[in-house]
Amino acid sequence: MYRIAMEKLLKWKNSKVRKPLVIEGARQVGKTWLMQEFGRQAYADTVYINFDSHSRMAELFDMDLNTDRLIMGLELYAGRKIDPDNSLLIFDEVQEVPRALASLKYFYENAPQYHIVCAGSLLGIALHQGTSFPVGKVDFLKLYPLSFREFLLAIGLERFVSLLDWQEYPMINCFKQTYIDALKQYYYVGGMPEAVQNFAENKDFNEVRKIQKRILAAYEQDFSKHAPNEMVPRLRMLWNSIPSQLAKENKKFIYGLVREGARAKEYETAIMWLSDCGLIHKVSRVNSTGIPLRAYEDLKAFKLFLVDVGLLGCMTGLSQRTLLEGNDLFAEFKGALTEQYVCQQLKTIEDLGVYYYTNDRGSCEVDFVVDTGEAIIPVEVKAEINLRAKSLKTYKEKFSPEISVRTSMADYKKEEWLVNLPLYAIDQISKMNG
Repeated sequence: MYRIAMEKLLKWKNSKVRKPLVIEGARQVGKTWLMQEFGRQAYADTVYINFDSHSRMAELFDMDLNTDRLIMGLELYAGRKIDPDNSLLIFDEVQEVPRALASLKYFYENAPQYHIVCAGSLLGIALHQGTSFPVGKVDFLKLYPLSFREFLLAIGLERFVSLLDWQEYPMINCFKQTYIDALKQYYYVGGMPEAVQNFAENKDFNEVRKIQKRILAAYEQDFSKHAPNEMVPRLRMLWNSIPSQLAKENKKFIYGLVREGARAKEYETAIMWLSDCGLIHKVSRVNSTGIPLRAYEDLKAFKLFLVDVGLLGCMTGLSQRTLLEGNDLFAEFKGALTEQYVCQQLKTIEDLGVYYYTNDRGSCEVDFVVDTGEAIIPVEVKAEINLRAKSLKTYKEKFSPEISVRTSMADYKKEEWLVNLPLYAIDQISKMNG
């Protein structure tokens, strides 16, 4: 299975200013597989340590963090010499041993010749809890579920990905049904690696759903295992309320939908916990526009999306027949699924700030506003090919963006101020600079 992150890892390996690398991401998005595959492809030798199951390793890091001593201990554990030029050291579930995280500072300062990659599914939480963390002494890489582009590669449609990269829209239009069919499959399967691999091999939607249910059950277990006891009921209620929040016309998060009378202060920590785990995307509102968009962020108004569109469909019990045949029952939820999909793709684009816009009266809402660093691009999301874009026009009249995007199932078309970008080509937004 091809992951775009592999290219980033190879770049990191060859960098002259390489620091220990920390991979962040939700459980089951493929961090362990990626690190081991990277070791297999790019190094003569890999030393893999899982801190969740090795108490002896915890003891090694419990004493002083002298790098020579640590390397000697790791060599004794591995039963062989560690060659700094040709060996990859993998620290998995590194949040279980905070001192192993702290040691990265000393590896960077005193033994930068060693290639060290770390990951942990609850790393974000460990960092927020004040674990001694070597700020500025490590590089970060965020790993998400497979994007639609990676999904196309996984199911054998490499040439269709190339067409998108070349932006050959007349040719893409000729084959649009292939893209649309694959997109509907992706809405159901999502991007969790195990689900994608199973689907690529067996094309069995029922098997995919079993995998998704298992992943969701594992997430719920994480709540009770790793979150403070008093927070667990709130986490569950918040997590389970997200599909109904997204099904609303106005997708702004409303605490009262979690529990009647619920207030922000009871649930803020739960939102931060889910966000630190990589299980949700929090997209904040902006009420004006300029570079950087972050300067206009309204921290009180936001939307919450799940880590994966397939898991969202699983939580709502959406059947593949409903999705693939366009059942009426599905019409209500189609907007939510499409917006979840777009959010998920935008989040995989590096250095892209993702927000949404509403004016102060709430009479104009633009689904997403993205900051590419060079341009601010408003994005209106349409589930089908209904192309009325009233809010986008209002936004354009107020802020005069160089380029505006409407993404839907319609074909690519560039008008004076508006680009119709097909949903299956949404990742091409990063190449637009007005």
